[in-house]
Amino acid sequence: MEPGMDDIDYSDIEAKYAVPLDEGLENVIVVNGVPIITSSKEQRLFEAIQKRFRTHADLDVSLDAMHISYGENGESKGYILMELANGDEASHAIRAMNGYAFDKKHRFVVSRFSDIERLASLDGKYEDPEEEPFEQRGHLRSWLMDPQGRDQLAICVRDDVQVAWHNRAGPPEEAHKRTRWTESYVQWSPLGTYLTTFHLQGIALWGGPSWERIMRYPHPGVRLVDFSPDEKYMVTWSPEPIQVPDNAPQGPQFFAPEDEGNRVAVWEVRTGHLLRTFPIVQEESTGPNGAPVKGFSWPFLKWSGDSKYCAKVTPGKFISVYTLPTMGLLDQKSIKIEGVVDFEWCPLGDKDKEAIEIWDDGKNKNLPKGFKKPRDNMLVYWQPEVQNQPARVTVMSVPTREILRSKNLFNVADCKLHWHPQGDYLCVKVDRQTKTKKTVFCNFELFRMREKDFPVEVVELKDPVVAFAWEPQGSHFAVLSTNDPNFGVASPAIALKTQINFFHLHPRGDFRLLKSFDNKSYSALFWSPRGRHLLAATLGSSSKFELEWFDVDFNSDVRQNSNGEMLEEVKSVGTAEHYSMTDVEWDPSGRYVTTSASLWRHAMEQGYAIWDLRGNELQKHVIEHFKQILWRPRPKSLLSKEEMKRVRRNLREYSKVFDQEDQEAESSQALAHREEYKRMVDEWKAWRARNRELLEKGKKEYGTEPASVSSASQLEQESTEEVQEWIEEVLEEKEEVLA
Repeated sequence: MEPGMDDIDYSDIEAKYAVPLDEGLENVIVVNGVPIITSSKEQRLFEAIQKRFRTHADLDVSLDAMHISYGENGESKGYILMELANGDEASHAIRAMNGYAFDKKHRFVVSRFSDIERLASLDGKYEDPEEEPFEQRGHLRSWLMDPQGRDQLAICVRDDVQVAWHNRAGPPEEAHKRTRWTESYVQWSPLGTYLTTFHLQGIALWGGPSWERIMRYPHPGVRLVDFSPDEKYMVTWSPEPIQVPDNAPQGPQFFAPEDEGNRVAVWEVRTGHLLRTFPIVQEESTGPNGAPVKGFSWPFLKWSGDSKYCAKVTPGKFISVYTLPTMGLLDQKSIKIEGVVDFEWCPLGDKDKEAIEIWDDGKNKNLPKGFKKPRDNMLVYWQPEVQNQPARVTVMSVPTREILRSKNLFNVADCKLHWHPQGDYLCVKVDRQTKTKKTVFCNFELFRMREKDFPVEVVELKDPVVAFAWEPQGSHFAVLSTNDPNFGVASPAIALKTQINFFHLHPRGDFRLLKSFDNKSYSALFWSPRGRHLLAATLGSSSKFELEWFDVDFNSDVRQNSNGEMLEEVKSVGTAEHYSMTDVEWDPSGRYVTTSASLWRHAMEQGYAIWDLRGNELQKHVIEHFKQILWRPRPKSLLSKEEMKRVRRNLREYSKVFDQEDQEAESSQALAHREEYKRMVDEWKAWRARNRELLEKGKKEYGTEPASVSSASQLEQESTEEVQEWIEEVLEEKEEVLA
């Protein structure tokens, strides 16, 4: 019996002539923006593109993997198709080469072929988008319109967050409160416009009088947030690498396949658009002392004062500067600096902001006489000693990359870069070692950034430095130094013996030591935002929690030396102690300061205290499960210099109004206390009368004699206390000037 056709085995023939089915085109990319050529130049173009992909994206693409199409006129259509090994290589190529400048006239636009095919199959018929109804939102800076000019506080307890008004004479007044508003902590934006809350799915920004959600940013597991100085851009970091599922939503606000595996994201705050993502490369680099350095520091990106640029350092190799809002590399290449360790941008001072406003308003024309063009952005970086080359500090202009000033340093163990908040000075703190390398001492290289050629002055200090801080609105700086033998050896929880030194710019033009205070145990310095007042605190210790307030301009208007020069006097104006203190923060006005004990660092007596600028405790609140308290920052005042001067001249007149308001507030508070006291006394009397009735009733039931009327009235007189309260009120006050 012959077998049927269905019983014949064709497996060997099918395997021999099997045709591989195309399971997807995820490895094919389209490179648009290539030069238009004829077929005679095809080989040369492919070799140039192959070289660029090899050097910039570290991808070795064969010439056979590139395909180009030609039109009827014999010229190419301005794009090529490129086949890569797999989808991962395609994602990497899109990340690295999209936006790459091939030459002055051509810039690559790299996409997946599947995306092009999907877009080409869309219906070409245009339909008007559905018009969304306009929603009126409250003004994001409405809190500045408070009649009393009060500042706001954000208080986080457990996962509940309260935004409250600060009252000098009483506890904070609640403005808004929500339960489980955040899953970890909160953070204000630099100008106080937004409140940031953290969630498993990402972060959200809140603001306005009704505290509505302004925008949310889907970055799962986000832990850290950093804003640009003008709040236009934001950087987020998550320890979890970005994962993009197959059915993930697409759009400018969401991650794309090329973002997968990265951990840092840059966003545009107003629109919520994702600008770029970065990986965190856990590579070991060599530090200034030769020791390996691993990991990354926060902030990951550092912002220029005008938010036009941000940059990051690859230790030992280069500094990468990115332009906003495209987030493309400046001039399409990083700044190669051999051995670079760290860098810092020059802040934008009040003088620079005013110059930029005049320059923008004048449109480069109709400028005031003698007006100087605003200076370019500057950054400073330092390089360690390598073989026979000394260490070096360099100031560079951006975007021109011009070297403005550099200085060689010798016997350098480490450097720290400290810009004055107004950009007037630069301090390079240089840690040096003796020849035996057993003793460390310090030098301050002080650059004057407002003078020609940036002259440098050197101030020496014989002891290691624990902390350094510039005065925000002046020319003082404070230094904590120590000669304690436990420095660098003992546990950080042990308080060291320190010395606080105050330096100032002498009238003769050089920095000099103003005053020193010995036998202290402070570890941190906090200047008032307005300058003049400094708070020194002991943080991180398990045994000491000391605070001390200093005034660097105490009675300077009446003190003169023999040469007729005005001398400044530094004086300690208050001391205190806050047990279990973990954090310190000044309010924006520089009149108050908060010290707090957070459950993140301390298990006992959690809560906060509010002090004035002379160390007087105004409030103290012990709160269980307390996390943090933050003052809401304020934007720059809209008053002009002339208006500010007029306010200072008429300060006595304004102070009378404020004193009267404070007196009325204290009187109303006293009235509320008096009413509360009266209510408690009435409750006590009612409770006592009720118990007396029960006592009389019980005596009658048990046959005992009831208390006599005389004894009861005598007991009532003994238990009654008369309280008299005197209230003084000023009806009229006059000031007369005696000739």
